[in-house]
Amino acid sequence: MTFTRSGVEIEIALDTALVDVTATGSGGVGRRIAELDSAEEFPSPLVDLLDAFGLPAYYVPTGWGGAVEDHELLLRLWRTVARRDLSAVIAHGKTYLGAASVWIAGDAEQAAATAARILAGAQIAWALSEPDHGADLLNGEVAATARAAGYRLDGVKWPINNATRARYLTVLARTGKAGTGRGQSLFLVDKAALEPGTWRLLPKEPTHGIRGVDISGIAFQDATLPATALLGAEGTGVETVLRALQLTRTLCTALSLGSGEHALRLAAAFAAERIIQRRPLLARAYPRAALGRCAALLAAAEATAVVSSRSIHALTGEMSVISAVVKALVPTLTDVMLGEVAELLGARSFLTDVYAHGAFQKIWRDHQIVSVFDGSTPVNRSALIQQFPRLAREFAAGTVDTDGLAKAVSVGSAPGPLDRGALTLLSRRGCSLLQSLPALAGSITAETAPDGLAAHATALAATTRRVHELMAEVPPAAHPPMAAYELAAAYELCYAGAACLHTWSAERHRDEPLWENGLWVRAALRALRVRLDATLRLPAPGAEAGDDLIDDAIAERVAAAARTGAPVTPFGTPMIPEDRS
Repeated sequence: MTFTRSGVEIEIALDTALVDVTATGSGGVGRRIAELDSAEEFPSPLVDLLDAFGLPAYYVPTGWGGAVEDHELLLRLWRTVARRDLSAVIAHGKTYLGAASVWIAGDAEQAAATAARILAGAQIAWALSEPDHGADLLNGEVAATARAAGYRLDGVKWPINNATRARYLTVLARTGKAGTGRGQSLFLVDKAALEPGTWRLLPKEPTHGIRGVDISGIAFQDATLPATALLGAEGTGVETVLRALQLTRTLCTALSLGSGEHALRLAAAFAAERIIQRRPLLARAYPRAALGRCAALLAAAEATAVVSSRSIHALTGEMSVISAVVKALVPTLTDVMLGEVAELLGARSFLTDVYAHGAFQKIWRDHQIVSVFDGSTPVNRSALIQQFPRLAREFAAGTVDTDGLAKAVSVGSAPGPLDRGALTLLSRRGCSLLQSLPALAGSITAETAPDGLAAHATALAATTRRVHELMAEVPPAAHPPMAAYELAAAYELCYAGAACLHTWSAERHRDEPLWENGLWVRAALRALRVRLDATLRLPAPGAEAGDDLIDDAIAERVAAAARTGAPVTPFGTPMIPEDRS
C-alpha cells in the first residue's frame, strides 16, 4: 500500500511552512538558518512555527487529546524538519522524549495534565544524564529522599537539552540503593512550583554542532516535590526509562534521515552544476559512483528506520531489539554517507558561506551528536548483545509474528494502535523481520526478480545465518568482548537488508524512478553486503548481474530529483528546492 494521502499532505504542508516562515530576503530559508547558527541563537522562528503548525499534538496519545498516533508519520515529520535544520527538531522534539515516560508510567491524572500542558505549548525536558555518570542510569547520584509530604530532591542533572527553556522536567533520581535495578525513580518536576533558592540553572554549554540549542543543566538543593510528582511505583524509574527509550531511540533516526537527505540533495546539485574542464562532475565516473553509494546508504537507512517506526505499533514486544539495532545503525550509515559527501564537495564541505550558505558544514557538525543521543552506539550494541542467546534460538526456530510483520512492512498504511504495556525489557520472540529473511529470500529466488536481486537476497540470507551461528557461540558476560560488538554491527546490517527486501517486496510494482528494475533495493543490498563482509572480515562480495549499471542509473535519478525537488529516496516526499546563492 502506498502512503496515505493525508500523511503526504501533512509533510508537504510542513515543508512549505518551514520555507515560508524563514524566507525573508535573498537566500531564504538556508541563509536564515545559517545566520541563527552563526550567532549561536536558539532557532525560535522555526520552533515557534512548529508549535503553530500543531506538531506538539503528535507527541500526545489520541486518548489524551493528541493527533493521530502514528510513529511512522511522526518520524516523517521530524525528518521534514531535520532536512531543513537539525537544531530546530532537536530543540522541539525534546518534549516528546520528556513526556514518553508519562504515557508509560503515569496515572490518568498525570497523563491528562501533561497532555493539556503540551497541547498548550509547554516544553518538557528529560533529565537523565549527570556529570559523573552519563549513560550509567543505575548509579546516578541525584537523590529523592522521602519526606512526610513528598520528597526532597538534591543533585545536578547535566548536560540536558532544554533544561533552561523547559518549565517541566522528567527527572530520574535515586530513591534506593545505588547500582541496583530498583534504586531509581522518576519524577515529573514543575520548576515553577519549586521554592526559590532550592534550584538553579546551569549555563548553556557552547557546542560544536547544534550551536543554538539549549544544552544546559539544573542543580537541586533541598527542593521539595509533592508525592504526586512520582511517576509509577517507587524504584521503577530505570525500567520505565528503558521502555521509553525503545520509542525515543527509534524516532531519533529521523534526525539522521533528514541530515542525510539534505546532504544528498546538496551533493547531487553540486555534482550537476560544478563544471571542470567543460564537463560537470556528474559526467565523471568517480563522482557518479560516490553519489550512487550515498543514495544507496540513505535508502537502506530509510527502509530500516521506517519499518522500525511502524514496528512500535506492530511488533511492540520486539522493540527492545529493534530500537537498539536502528539507533546504532542509522546514524552510523549516515555518518559514512556524510564522509562521502564531504569528499565530493571538497573545500565547500567546510567553508561557511560559499555553497548553499555553508549548509553542509552545519549538517556535518550537527549530526555528530545523533549517535550519542538516547544511548550511544556502543551502549545500544551492548544491549543487543545481551539478547544474543534468544535471537540465535528464535532464528534457528524460524519464529515469526506473521501478522505483526505484515503491518510493520506495509509502509504508509495506518500502523494500528499502540499498546505501551506491551513494551518489554527483553524480546520473547526475537526479531521477526530478520527471522523471516530466509523464507523471503527463497520466495524472491523462486519468482522473476530484477537483475541480480535474487543473488543479493540469497547471499544476504546465507551470511545472516552465519552471523546467528556466531552469536550463539558468544557466552553471556557483563562486559562482552570486542568480537561481540562486531557481531552486533553485523546483525544491524543484516536487519537493514531484511528491511529493504521486505519493503521492496511489499510495493515492488511502484512506478517511480528509483523503483525501476528494483534500482534502489539492489543498490542498498550491494552497499550493505560490502559493509557486512568487511565487518566480518570476509572477502568483498563479487558483482552480481547488473551491478555495473547501478551507480550511473541512481546518480542520474537523484541528480534530477535534487534539481526539481522530487523525492531522492524510495519512501521520500518532495522538498521545495533551496536557493543556494
